Amino acid sequence: MSDIYDLVVIGGGPGGYVAAIRAAQLGQKVACVDKRETLGGTCLNVGCIPSKALLQSSHHLEMAKHDMAAHGVKTGRVTADLPTMMGRKDEVIHGLTQGIAFLFKKNKIDHFCGLGTIVASDTVAVSGDDGSKKELKTEHILIATGSESATLPGLDIDEKYIVTSTGALSLPKIPKKLVVIGAGVIGLELGSVWRRLGSEVTVVEYLDAILPGMDGEVRKRSKLLFAKQGLNFRLSTKVTGATVSNKKVMLSVEPVGEGDAEIINADVVLVAVGRLPCTQNLGLENVGVKLDEKGFVVVDGDFQTNVPGIFAIGDVIGGMMLAHKAEEEGVCLAEKLVGQKGHINYKAIPGVVYTHPEIAAVGRSEEGLKRDAIPYKVGKFPFGANARAKAMGDIDGFVKILAHKENDQILGAHIIGPGAGDLIAEIVLAMESDISAEDIARTCHSHPSLGEAVKEAALAVDKRAIHM
Repeated sequence: MSDIYDLVVIGGGPGGYVAAIRAAQLGQKVACVDKRETLGGTCLNVGCIPSKALLQSSHHLEMAKHDMAAHGVKTGRVTADLPTMMGRKDEVIHGLTQGIAFLFKKNKIDHFCGLGTIVASDTVAVSGDDGSKKELKTEHILIATGSESATLPGLDIDEKYIVTSTGALSLPKIPKKLVVIGAGVIGLELGSVWRRLGSEVTVVEYLDAILPGMDGEVRKRSKLLFAKQGLNFRLSTKVTGATVSNKKVMLSVEPVGEGDAEIINADVVLVAVGRLPCTQNLGLENVGVKLDEKGFVVVDGDFQTNVPGIFAIGDVIGGMMLAHKAEEEGVCLAEKLVGQKGHINYKAIPGVVYTHPEIAAVGRSEEGLKRDAIPYKVGKFPFGANARAKAMGDIDGFVKILAHKENDQILGAHIIGPGAGDLIAEIVLAMESDISAEDIARTCHSHPSLGEAVKEAALAVDKRAIHM
């Protein structure tokens, strides 16, 4: 057996591979174990990246069909070429996974393909698909195994007719009727993809609003815009079961309150009701790693489990189940392991919905501030009054900044509109740096730019927006 590792990471997703690279940069001897041959985890292989590739391709189709004529571009009849679109998605994935493999070689990280199991607090066993067995000795173990799609009672996932996000990213043909269960980020993004490609899409949601947890004003505006685009919503509706017959799905639903049960027929049903931590078959019981009542690994402020030397980050510990949150935790842990003061501010982690228009948020919502009786001011600016958005022909939405009424500290921000996922970064940096809304308002922004909408919203906090 080779030398003892300083760190063995179980899981090659955004949290795991970033932790491995940062630890290696800091001089640690690192190994990473993952079941997939390609690194990048769910996010890169069957999640964030392929969904964004399809969102981009389907957005081009939508623009060619409905928007380009207004710009003086006549395209004639436009149709979707699904095999080419899927092929491009696969090329994007391949290029990025190969990029991570290159970074592992560059940083001298050993990559083991197989199931990683914790045998002892200093030992990880690797079982390959080819029957090979290997034991890795290590000073520290990091659990970064991420999450998997949740389902509902009465639904048997076959990734053909009743699918998770994994199956929805690789459908062989465009379904005539698609039902999406869950009006969260994944459901709305993938629902948008297939709606653009020609599916009749119905979104079934147990709650009475879409995008639970987001700012109420954003949720209302986005629902109106998505409905205008052609998404059908069935809110306050409970799914009770499904059967597959003659290549069709019969989905049983009923109102959350009073009302009659009914059947919704579909070609494909996408189950997008959240995600669960991947903690099975890791050998956690061998060493007594503690889980909470929901199955997440319990850690302290340093990502240490109850077993000395074993740590966990990312989706497997709960919180915001986002790739970039896992990445920040991975860097933070790697730095702490060598005695540095790793840093992560959970109040300044953005979330983005890559629909059109994009939706982005960071920090507190207006409803949350009201609930906690925190005094605040609101600054809001519409993209309809932004010169760059007007020139682009993309004016739906607004920027909304929430600041403390007494000290002008930025408490949260919510953007729905063009480039929201990029624009939110300025506000995240402001929150991370603890600067005020006035500081953004006094910062020069290039003209014409979408970023000016952020400046104007900051000006609007003190009721002095220039262009509104």
